[in-house]
Amino acid sequence: MRGMMIQGTSSDAGKSFVATALCRLLLKKGYQPVPFKPQNVSNNSYVTADGKEIGRAQGLQAEASGMEAAAFMNPLLLKPSGNGSSEVILFGERLDVVSGMDYRTTYYERAVEAIQAGLLEAEKHGNVLVIEGAGSPVEMNLKKREVVNMKTAELADVPVILVADIDRGGLFASVVGTLALLEEEERKRVKGLIVNRFHGDPAHFEDGKKWLEDYTGIPVLAVLPYMPGHALEGEDSLSIQDIRRPHAAIDLAVIRLPYVSNGSDIEPFAVEEDVNVRWVQTAEALGQPDAIIIPGTKSTCADLQFLIETGLAEKISTYATNGGTVIGLCGGYQLMGRSLLDPEGSDTGVAGFVTNGLGLIPADTTFDKQKTVIRTSGRAEGIDLAGYEIHFGQTKVDGEPFLTNGDDEEGYRSKDGRISGTYLHHLFYNDRFRAAWLNRLRAAKGLAEKGPANTNRDAAYDAIAVHLDEHLDWPGFKAILDGLS
Repeated sequence: MRGMMIQGTSSDAGKSFVATALCRLLLKKGYQPVPFKPQNVSNNSYVTADGKEIGRAQGLQAEASGMEAAAFMNPLLLKPSGNGSSEVILFGERLDVVSGMDYRTTYYERAVEAIQAGLLEAEKHGNVLVIEGAGSPVEMNLKKREVVNMKTAELADVPVILVADIDRGGLFASVVGTLALLEEEERKRVKGLIVNRFHGDPAHFEDGKKWLEDYTGIPVLAVLPYMPGHALEGEDSLSIQDIRRPHAAIDLAVIRLPYVSNGSDIEPFAVEEDVNVRWVQTAEALGQPDAIIIPGTKSTCADLQFLIETGLAEKISTYATNGGTVIGLCGGYQLMGRSLLDPEGSDTGVAGFVTNGLGLIPADTTFDKQKTVIRTSGRAEGIDLAGYEIHFGQTKVDGEPFLTNGDDEEGYRSKDGRISGTYLHHLFYNDRFRAAWLNRLRAAKGLAEKGPANTNRDAAYDAIAVHLDEHLDWPGFKAILDGLS
């Protein structure tokens, strides 16, 4: 099958962004791209229509490709949790929990088999494979049993485009060093370079482009200007960042939990021009925000201990008691309850573990071995909502539900709306709900209400495809795609 692999000189170099933009650009040019990533290490996941769990980036790339996301697009997903272990998701379903060393020594052959099976399935669904690598292809301590970069390029027999981030500095060294550390046969696969996140007019980089091409013998296919506010969710915790607006009227404090999961739930606030978002890790940094958001977590009890040890637990409780607004999402919702019970050790690894929660919500959570992975819809505050759930444990609530769907009820909402919690990920991507929630904060400060801002992802896919198309050497790219270069 025709295709190519997008690799990077480092994590967060822009592989996901380029791969997603390429999926939409290829679709617009008459191809049917199929996204693929052999293995993800991320707690940001995506729920497919049939209740499978894959890396969030591949879910978005499927949307950009105009197709339904499926488990074969991301055969392996590793979700880091406490004690140096990771949950292993194989073709969308939970398989095991293993340490990093155990995974490397016992799963290599199984990983290769899974990747081969995923590639075979991908060939049935389109005519161009867009493969995303992971991290760097030259992590030398891992390279002998590496499956996520050059091994997959070999299995798929596709050329490689190398992406480097100029914004972080050291671009030339990162490109040249990466190529130098590749084996000769691997280096031959690298057919093009992309310089990402350039500030200013790309024409000012002509000397740098010429140097790279002369020194490496590899064409620079694009110098992509930095594109802030593109409204696409980040793949992992490296993409979590504050949204700083010095004169913003609304200040949101989001708790930066050590095992934060699906932190992308916060990214819709980037479209709200009067909202400032601060990711907070210390009690001193909390301050007096207009609202506190406790996001999801892969290890609820471990992150509860973090809140206690840092003094954030006490600060959050005092803030809520004094009339503050607090909302918890998924694991954050569990943390806000009265108690956490882990009879089988599903969350802590310690059977019979019991602890008190923050006590902000009259609810008790019991962890079990059954994982909930579903798409969810319902109504909250008279607004239709859609999202997804990914969690261990069931929560029993005494009080008003947050979300209703017929006779089904989920979550908690206090009568005044200040304290709430829900298992619903993607909540704030529901534009009308986000506007209503923010308008209560605005009203409390005597500010005028605002209408819903748009977080339409389809428009974002079009925008990044146009951005790529404007700066990509399409004839050069197509020659690589067609095996002519």
